[in-house]
Amino acid sequence: MTSIATLGSHCALQVLKGAKDEGFKTVLVCEKKRERLYKRFRFIDEIILVDSFREILDQRCAKILQENDSIIVPHGTLISQMSSNEIESIKNPIFGNKWILRWESDRKMKEKLMLESHLPVPKSIPNPNEIKGLVIAKRHGAAGGKGYFLATSESDYNKKRDELIRQGIIDGDNDLYIQEYAFGVSAYLQYFYSGANEDLEFFGVDRRYESDIDGLGRIPAPQQIAVDLIPSFNVIGNSPLVLRESLLDEVYSMGEKFVEAAKRLVAPGMTGPFCLEGVYDSNGKFTSFEFSARIVAGTNLYVSGSPYSSLMYNEPMSMGRRIAREVKIAKDKNVLQKVVT
Repeated sequence: MTSIATLGSHCALQVLKGAKDEGFKTVLVCEKKRERLYKRFRFIDEIILVDSFREILDQRCAKILQENDSIIVPHGTLISQMSSNEIESIKNPIFGNKWILRWESDRKMKEKLMLESHLPVPKSIPNPNEIKGLVIAKRHGAAGGKGYFLATSESDYNKKRDELIRQGIIDGDNDLYIQEYAFGVSAYLQYFYSGANEDLEFFGVDRRYESDIDGLGRIPAPQQIAVDLIPSFNVIGNSPLVLRESLLDEVYSMGEKFVEAAKRLVAPGMTGPFCLEGVYDSNGKFTSFEFSARIVAGTNLYVSGSPYSSLMYNEPMSMGRRIAREVKIAKDKNVLQKVVT
């Protein structure tokens, strides 16, 4: 019997609850320090205890997953814990296209795919001495916003970079990607592309609450200036958002362009959940500064479905359940190879 497996972090509860709702056995690769948490949930059938998530690469863990005929659902923790080479070396089937995760983790490749998708993207700054206005410096990979910082000049950038090096968060300039800062209302657009049905679904929108950059808004400007700190963009949680209906046509168009570009650049393309991340300006124009080529934690808001999934399904449909539904559809159509790698 096929099972759905994932790492015990990020959105594991949503993924495994959705898999159980679709009738699959559920398997959790769980660090021992988190065992007490996940044992609370009865929809988790089997727990593989590990000291580190990296043990998913070891023969013992791989054998248990193979015996359970497991399909692994990747999420941000997998990308943050392992290199692209290590992820691609996993022998157990991975839901979606594991090759596109490399494009998410490398900022230059990410920018190339976004430009190929004809998405409006902020200008990248190749060298700190070219900083002329407000920029944001980001780490490579799925860092959850930790180690990101704003800068307005080369000297400002160097000061903050050096502090992060001192804290051991980064090693140097090669760990950072500099991009013009895009102003507007943040919106993280959640999609699902069905390889089995060859159809794009728009699943929801969220905003992220980032500490302590969002908390600074509660402090008066004079005190902000007096506080000498590098505010973190570390994501603490997510809040729901519903877009003006007039924006939805463009939302679908951007998702379709991204799917088509992914097919051209990284076979077999963008399969399963993904997210276009950016901001809307005062004219309702979207600028996309990121993408995630897998399920994002913002979908945890919609375990019982979002306003948008409710328009497509007459039942509660989380992104986790939609993944499991896709596996079921692909198995019934005998096209499982289209949805796993």
